[in-house]
Amino acid sequence: MDEAEIERVRQQFDQLVRERLPGASIERVEVLQYGDDPEVEPGQLLARVLVAAPGEEPERQRAFKDFHDEHRAAFHDLRQELDKLPLRAVLQFRAEGGPRPGEQDGPVLQMMMQARRSPGSPGPEGPGLTPVMARLGSEDLETLDTLIAAGIAGSRAEAVRWALARIRERPAFEQLRARTREIEELKSQF
Repeated sequence: MDEAEIERVRQQFDQLVRERLPGASIERVEVLQYGDDPEVEPGQLLARVLVAAPGEEPERQRAFKDFHDEHRAAFHDLRQELDKLPLRAVLQFRAEGGPRPGEQDGPVLQMMMQARRSPGSPGPEGPGLTPVMARLGSEDLETLDTLIAAGIAGSRAEAVRWALARIRERPAFEQLRARTREIEELKSQF
């Protein structure tokens, strides 16, 4: 999306947030695209609402939980509105106003919108899948994003699953698994 379109979406989202959350302690609203923040994947938008939650961590956690509980229906409405966008979107509420100025590492609530997938492509969740969180460096993110740009995967999670499947296809991996089982058997004998 070009800058003018992103600004238009940001203004509309800001207005929507303020309509759905009247009187809420909203510091600011951001709409970020790929390249604006490492959290944003190619073909994705991040709609971030920064909520005032000053004080030390226990108070911030409590204030953020109260905010969530009070506005649960509005969160649902915002998710539905964002799902109308032409790109996959993540809705994120983040606490701001920690003990250090500008701190925003406090509580975060993040919701993935319904992904826009091509027919027949697997969804982000399914039976037998376990969510895993990993911290990746810029080179690793670039690798995953290249797989997305090439059309091999639709998201970073799919790109990781694709890469792991390629590792399992290598003969050396089966040898490694066999050796691991041998080591486990030896350990059990102690």
